[in-house]
Amino acid sequence: MSFLGETVVAFPGRKPQQIGFGRDELTRILDLYGRMVAAGQWRDYAMDFTRDFAVFAAFRRAAERPQARIEKRPALRNKQGMWTLFGEHGQVLKRGHELPGVIAPVERSLLKAIDQ
Repeated sequence: MSFLGETVVAFPGRKPQQIGFGRDELTRILDLYGRMVAAGQWRDYAMDFTRDFAVFAAFRRAAERPQARIEKRPALRNKQGMWTLFGEHGQVLKRGHELPGVIAPVERSLLKAIDQ
């Protein structure tokens, strides 16, 4: 199965039935996560992969709701964009076609945290 130039490789004997992050996408997300951990903003993360979307959720503490959630939903790529950034209370903070533009608000908050 190929999607936007990326190949999803299934376990032997199984067909790929989930959306995932590409290597460059995951690198970008984990780089942001590492910088937020270094700034003391995030401490834990979780990823979920379903047949419709992939989610990266970052937590301030493991027992709380995610402070930020980055969702990739390829079915929306021709509409409002396949990337969505959700806030702590589930509100949509940013949507777009490109990951860097969608995570920009989190990166700006990182700059504010470092300046303080």
